[in-house]
Amino acid sequence: MKVGIGYSNNPDSFESGKNVAQTAKDNAGIDAADFFMAFCNSSINADEFFKGVKEIARDTPVIGGSAIGIITNEALSYEGFPSGALAFKAEDISIQIQSVQEIDKDMYEAGKRLGNAFSPSDDSRILFLLYDSIFQAPTPASPPVMNASPPLIAGLEKTIKKNIPLLGAGVVGDYDFGPAIQFCGDRLGRQHALGLMMSGDVDVYHTIMHGCTPIDGEYYTITRKDGPFIHEINGIPASELIDGIYGGTEWRNQVPVSVLTIGVNKAEKYADFEEENYVNRLITGVLPDGKGICMFESDLKEGMEIQFMLRDGIRMIESVELNTKKVLERIRSDNRKPGFGIYIDCGGRASIVSHTIKEEAAGVQQIFNTRNIPLFGFYSGVEIAPFQGKSRGLDWTGVLIVFAIK
Repeated sequence: MKVGIGYSNNPDSFESGKNVAQTAKDNAGIDAADFFMAFCNSSINADEFFKGVKEIARDTPVIGGSAIGIITNEALSYEGFPSGALAFKAEDISIQIQSVQEIDKDMYEAGKRLGNAFSPSDDSRILFLLYDSIFQAPTPASPPVMNASPPLIAGLEKTIKKNIPLLGAGVVGDYDFGPAIQFCGDRLGRQHALGLMMSGDVDVYHTIMHGCTPIDGEYYTITRKDGPFIHEINGIPASELIDGIYGGTEWRNQVPVSVLTIGVNKAEKYADFEEENYVNRLITGVLPDGKGICMFESDLKEGMEIQFMLRDGIRMIESVELNTKKVLERIRSDNRKPGFGIYIDCGGRASIVSHTIKEEAAGVQQIFNTRNIPLFGFYSGVEIAPFQGKSRGLDWTGVLIVFAIK
């Protein structure tokens, strides 16, 4: 397995694409790659950037697209003009890349179409999924509306019968939730879902980084909901209830809400708090009526019990350092060697949003650097990973994927 990574903060979009692809290829020490993975911030012209990458990649497929920022062994940036690329080459690993479009028309059917496009085998190790997070960009009158990951994942699982770990991300290009761009092998696209299936002599490990704690021990019940919009909780307009919990209305000006999330406890209701038992959901903003709220995902149901969660910067950083070391220890104990890692990090975990003294992704970076393991990552909208036996879209998490060899 040969992997190389390139990073740039060049405002010249075409040159940035050429530079990251060439650097990635040079660092891998290869003449041609099996695939390139590339991402760029919305400050860069994605069309010109993609042309620059393809200038180097030629006929090799390029997957990726929009990202808030880039993470590598040396760089960690979401300001200026960040972009990055990974070049991959292996002899005993086969790659399938497929994509479908118009996911905004029916996410479930899109998942089925994408799943049917693959030919999984007994040695298929991972399906890496990238999809367009943005269904509707924000307007002055309303918060952004997102494409929901649960029906997309359900459609994939309906058609791919083999037990293949599904990991990946919903892509966004900036903190304003503007339209995202996707790199779909040989072309650009929007409203696509793209998958990369890897089979053969590789083992795939993953871990989920958390960092939220319940504000109190109270459970609340969703009493009126429509799609991603929660109108009432405990029979009270959702925004008014949060005003009371928050102690004011200043949170209403945040898109997304920066401190508060909604959590669902997947374990025993009043058991001791364990962060790994929670799925957390971002609040993207207040509805135009000033009463309801819009969620990043639409999977919360009427009648569901929820808790309000506080984003805990200290716990977040501790979780990153602990879980990164744990997953690498699992690999070592299995007598495997880490080949490279991909870190999918929620954009809300960046220090500029979470108001931490240091970047939590720096913890992954530092640990990988001390072990000389190549690292490539990007800031996303949604993170996807198996959680309690089922692949799920996650919010305000980091998902670290490590590809290991014998």
